[in-house]
Amino acid sequence: MTIFSVYIEEGCITCDACEEAAPEVFEVTDDTCFIKSDVRLDGGFDRNDSKSALKKEAIQTLSDDIFDAADGCPVDVIIVVEAQADKEEKEVEAPVIEVEAAVDVGIAEEPLVVEGLDAFLSTGDRTLNIFFGSQSGNSEEFAAKLAKNAAQYGMEGVVHDMDGFDINSMASMKRVAIVCSTWGEGEMPDNAEALWQAAASESAPRMDGMSFTVLALGDTSYELFCQSGKDWDKRLEELGANRVVNRVDCDVDYEAPASLWAEEALTMLSATDDSGNLHEELIHAIRDLVSGGVSAVDGEDGFTLPDLSTEEVEVQLSVFRYDPHERTSGTDTWLCSLNGQTTLLDVLRSIQRTHDGSLCFTDGSPHDPCTALLVNGRVTLPGSTRIDRLSNGRPGPVMLTIEPLPGYDVLRDLCVDFDGLLKKRETASLWHVSRTREAVKSEQGIAIGLMEPFKAAELHSMANHPGPQVIHSCSDAVAYADSYLGPSVCLDLWVRRCDPRTSDKRISAIDAILAGADTILAETDMAPFGRQPLAGRDIQAALSSARTRALEVNGFNGRHGKHVWWYAWTLKSSGKVNDTVLYRQVLGPLGLLSNLSSGVTARMVTGFTRTGGKMVNDILALVAPPAGLGKMPRQFNKRVDKHHEVVSIFNSLDRRF
Repeated sequence: MTIFSVYIEEGCITCDACEEAAPEVFEVTDDTCFIKSDVRLDGGFDRNDSKSALKKEAIQTLSDDIFDAADGCPVDVIIVVEAQADKEEKEVEAPVIEVEAAVDVGIAEEPLVVEGLDAFLSTGDRTLNIFFGSQSGNSEEFAAKLAKNAAQYGMEGVVHDMDGFDINSMASMKRVAIVCSTWGEGEMPDNAEALWQAAASESAPRMDGMSFTVLALGDTSYELFCQSGKDWDKRLEELGANRVVNRVDCDVDYEAPASLWAEEALTMLSATDDSGNLHEELIHAIRDLVSGGVSAVDGEDGFTLPDLSTEEVEVQLSVFRYDPHERTSGTDTWLCSLNGQTTLLDVLRSIQRTHDGSLCFTDGSPHDPCTALLVNGRVTLPGSTRIDRLSNGRPGPVMLTIEPLPGYDVLRDLCVDFDGLLKKRETASLWHVSRTREAVKSEQGIAIGLMEPFKAAELHSMANHPGPQVIHSCSDAVAYADSYLGPSVCLDLWVRRCDPRTSDKRISAIDAILAGADTILAETDMAPFGRQPLAGRDIQAALSSARTRALEVNGFNGRHGKHVWWYAWTLKSSGKVNDTVLYRQVLGPLGLLSNLSSGVTARMVTGFTRTGGKMVNDILALVAPPAGLGKMPRQFNKRVDKHHEVVSIFNSLDRRF
């Protein structure tokens, strides 16, 4: 009988009999018995409830010991699973692809038989182990996204914090992706230091059979750019691991290059079997499957792919044009007949290729925030936006006005310069400083920090957006205030501030930054974020909370704070702002006189409110002066020129707009 797997049922009495018979396979713990990671394909260390297959060399050398341990178990909880060779031979109906396995370190593997692409993606261990070394949280966040996307490539993404991870468990893994940032002058992040010291030591285990790739995050303003990622990349190769995708070094603005790396890394690692062999002949098929270009499930089981094509629509595109050499700007208009499923980015590519080669726009992946454009007044990702989704519902052609992202300097046509935002992000120092917090230990003995589910969901909702470039352009204020850091920087700071993993000292520093005149208090109106589909109500609510905190830290000082303070005490006695008075305040002195004739001032003095409150509410209305008689700074006998600031004040109080 050939062994395929071995696992432990419940009821183990921890008698040590199995460990004495096969110490290389079994390890008795305080409560039960575990199957060691060195002999398992999945590299786990538990009772092997998932029935992961054993490594071929373990089966060849330890089969007799495993049978002896199973026979010697007094409670018969050691279950040996036989290899189902006969069943596999009978079920050869689908087309069979025979692939010569690569020879690795002098060990010749048997030819791998794969029953089509679907069978390959579901055969054996399909775990992708993703390690992150993070100081500010960027690497951890990207590792989580990578694990989520791994399912599209037929893999199960498992994220590992480098902190406290056993180097021997890492050595047994077949697919490994490392996302690591660099801290200080080329140093490892705090959570990666111990694992790196173990990997760099002379006693580090060999990584033969591992396929790996590295994404390095850094900052070009430092001399040792992305040094931590470079060190991991070099060391894994020295230990015998096989690099399937070249390392990518990313600057502070890492989203675009990291996304391209992720697509290539997931493809190549998906084409690697659980023996560590890369099947190059399947790479194109996997790419087609992920992009939707292959019908791997079409026909054989009665299922056919639906036809997603749509009818042609008439489109009128008015595209902003700017020539920096001639210093001229204007609009070019094209009338096109297009399929409804065509993306806006494809339309621009077609115009550039067939009509006007001088048209400039940022080309990239579908979800690259650097490609975003302003379409009919809304910030849009052209690579993921279909033409038929942009229709206004009116008869006739779809009218599209395409402009560059607002809030940035225009370089040419639809291309803008993101350097200003990059410098502001550097100025804000978006680093994460961790606090000491409680943790629990997993079955593998790894310490894992605790976080309440509602807090994790809250942080995710605030940080779930296409990218800082998009959020920055959703603001109505950035175009008029050069010193304003912008909403994306303020949002990142606020997410760090709300994160329970952030230290108290770092929270105080963030509060000080947000309370400055050039941060969230410069954002006069939050409503645009709620109207923009790529931002939404969660982003609007987060920025509103950040501004409320900034007002509290400032003690409601400054023009904005004083406005909120005095409206709260003079007009909000009923719990609601009297919007009639607010509107007439905008009109200046004439508005105050109209208050007299309309009876608004009289109702305020007597305490009567439109919400049905008390006639005299705690005597407040009798002693507090009406609005406009000294309690509103810079508004007595002076017209309010910027209506949007007054609306912003109104929103700060009850957020009904």
